[in-house]
Amino acid sequence: MTTIDIPGYRAGTWILDPSHSEVTFSVRHMMISKVRGTFGMKSATLVAPENPLDAKVTASVDVTSIDTNDDGRDGHLRSADFFDTENFPTMEFVSTGARVEGGDFFVEGDLTIRDITKPVSFEFDFGGFGQDPYGNYKAGASATTTINREDFGLTWNAALETGGVLVGKDITINLDLQGALQVD
Repeated sequence: MTTIDIPGYRAGTWILDPSHSEVTFSVRHMMISKVRGTFGMKSATLVAPENPLDAKVTASVDVTSIDTNDDGRDGHLRSADFFDTENFPTMEFVSTGARVEGGDFFVEGDLTIRDITKPVSFEFDFGGFGQDPYGNYKAGASATTTINREDFGLTWNAALETGGVLVGKDITINLDLQGALQVD
């Protein structure tokens, strides 16, 4: 497919509204439950031409802001065992393309964590478009992907006496985003 029609879509530059956006993740803990957490968004820009499939996205996430609701765990995640936030305070995403497959919309791109870049594919769900009470034209979307944390150098783990490991390999990343169309 070379083009797609999205009702309400407008070409232009869209800037992330961080107060209405969130990055969350989940990972298996002890192979029996999930730990969930959040990261703060630093920035995101969508340069949207007439054809949405030709859009370009860049985004930066503040890894130092990690919050799993446990200060000790958060400190460990910031350490060199995991994100090494002293040396790698952000994770970055740069899109390389978009596609529609079976009615689903995907944004492909390069995700960089700990200075390791790997291709990922986010499945996007457009929430819609509308004007806020202040005259700003807004868009909302959700996206999700699953990555193998070890591909990005996040390899720390601990074996359990009962078998298995403390931290799962697969991380599900969820984005809830809102952006505003910039006016010239």
